[in-house]
Amino acid sequence: MIASLTGRLAFKAPTHLALDVQGVGYEVFIPLSTYYSLPSLNEQLALSIHTHVREDAIQLFGFITQPEKDAFLLLTTVSGIGPKTALGILSALPVSDLVSAIQAADVEKLEAVPGIGKKSAGRIVLELKDKLTKLHPGLTASVDSPGPAHDRTFDDALSALTNLGYRAQDAKEALKQVRKAKPASVSLQELIRDTLKDLARG
Repeated sequence: MIASLTGRLAFKAPTHLALDVQGVGYEVFIPLSTYYSLPSLNEQLALSIHTHVREDAIQLFGFITQPEKDAFLLLTTVSGIGPKTALGILSALPVSDLVSAIQAADVEKLEAVPGIGKKSAGRIVLELKDKLTKLHPGLTASVDSPGPAHDRTFDDALSALTNLGYRAQDAKEALKQVRKAKPASVSLQELIRDTLKDLARG
């Protein structure tokens, strides 16, 4: 089974990408949260991978962060939730919002996700509420003390910087350093401006 891939980003779309690994192109399905954090085309990219084997196909699902993958794997344990549906949920809800909804038994928030009906939303809450704490304490901890990976302003700034041509990893590290010195209420514009200054200093 393929657990991770590192290579050149050859193609990207909101639902999937192509990763060139030493001349071999891999098609990888992704959630929107990963798409927003992708670097520019032809840049290096490392993804955590889940390999899904079916009778008629082998599909790869990729994630920028481990919490995304953990949430994806948990969702696919719910009866009636397949990999594509799990990706749809992660595309509609950040991991922190998903975990909060499950913990609060907020069926309405889950039901608002396209393709998720009332019964499916109820099953997600019922089957995952206990598993969140027992199997993945890191996911629940991220709700109590959200880090940059689950910060919407941080994600938007990262997307803007990668669109400007900076490598995702370099931009992410610079953003983290600036974020430590800034209050949580800092504006997106100020966060980007200060991070650009930091990147310019090298």
